[in-house]
Amino acid sequence: MDASAANPSVSLKVTCCVVGGGPAGMMLGYLLGRAGVSTVVLEKHADFFRDFRGDTVHPSTMKVMQELGLLEDFLKVPHQRISKLEGLFGATAVRIADLSRLDTPCPFIAFMPQWDFLNFLDEKGWRFPSLSVRKSTEAVELIRDGDSVTGLIANGPKGRVRIAADLTIACDGRHSILRTQAGLQIEDIGAPIDVLWFRVGKAQGTSDGVFARLSTGQMMVTLDRDQYWQCAYVIAKNGIDQVKARGLDHFRANVAEMAPILREHIGDVRSWDDVKLLSVKIDRLRRWALPGLLCIGDAAHAMSPVGGVGVNLAVQDAVAAANLLADQLAAGERLTLADLDRVQQRRMFPTRVIQAIQVQVQNRVINRALSGADLTPPLLIRLISRCPVLQGMTARLLAIGPRPEHVHSRSAA
Repeated sequence: MDASAANPSVSLKVTCCVVGGGPAGMMLGYLLGRAGVSTVVLEKHADFFRDFRGDTVHPSTMKVMQELGLLEDFLKVPHQRISKLEGLFGATAVRIADLSRLDTPCPFIAFMPQWDFLNFLDEKGWRFPSLSVRKSTEAVELIRDGDSVTGLIANGPKGRVRIAADLTIACDGRHSILRTQAGLQIEDIGAPIDVLWFRVGKAQGTSDGVFARLSTGQMMVTLDRDQYWQCAYVIAKNGIDQVKARGLDHFRANVAEMAPILREHIGDVRSWDDVKLLSVKIDRLRRWALPGLLCIGDAAHAMSPVGGVGVNLAVQDAVAAANLLADQLAAGERLTLADLDRVQQRRMFPTRVIQAIQVQVQNRVINRALSGADLTPPLLIRLISRCPVLQGMTARLLAIGPRPEHVHSRSAA
């Protein structure tokens, strides 16, 4: 849409329009609101409640919470903790990482439903008069003036809204409508797997330290949700029809065989409606920005669920973007494309490193299991399992990541 398009029923002018109320969007909105930047965050749904959102909060994100003075309250939100990541290759137990060896305020991974994480940021952001979070408001079309993006059109509860913005930031996920409209080129890294997502009831007082299980032709991850087990059953890409063809009873029997702790309540999976398909993608934009538009989080780089790092990379992107741009935005300075490109320059290295590791895990570990190959743990994993120092190194890579971000953006309070 060009700048001369007809005006919708409502118009709004802000310094920054953030599209998408996921971890990247809500964290960036909080940071910009904290810096006194006139910011609106658009979330197309009426709330944050969604079944299929990553819910592993890593130490790097909790360090950011500490730097913002939010950690004490954040840890009051119900969650579960895990510090040692262990797996089963057939009958062989291995320890992949030991987060308790980390020198960080929270040496563990917190499992927290993402809607609780997002609600927390939303509630904490209410105190910033420059920040507005608009729910049930979906961005549908970019507004351009020549080569520059100058805002967007959104559909809200009361009709169409025209939002003029000095900067529009796409945080609308791996299916981003904004990056599609902008014509930004995607590099598909490839993911040979999909995931079946379901939950199974948990008997009171039971526990199991095994995080990942691999058996011949199968892999599954189980997450302890206190009241239930959240399960991720890994299948070959586009293999859902083959799984369903074997029948639900066969599927439930396989799950119970892999994880006997689930056997008592496996009947909670009553039909295929209780099993949801998550299509796995690994990709990244070749360029994250155009004049007036920046993509971060999954809109810039879709991650595999391997390592559960998606939420935390999105938060790191948001912190980096605020560090690099908030002062200029607060001062009313016009951002150049070179200014926006600094965010990509800062965040592309950790994106490439993590995606490369995910590809190696897919190719060397997961594919071996799904193909029915020998389930002997790879040499590197056997070495890590035997060496506590190496477990600390893998914990740092997983939990902190390469080039961690720290809050340096200003606070207007």
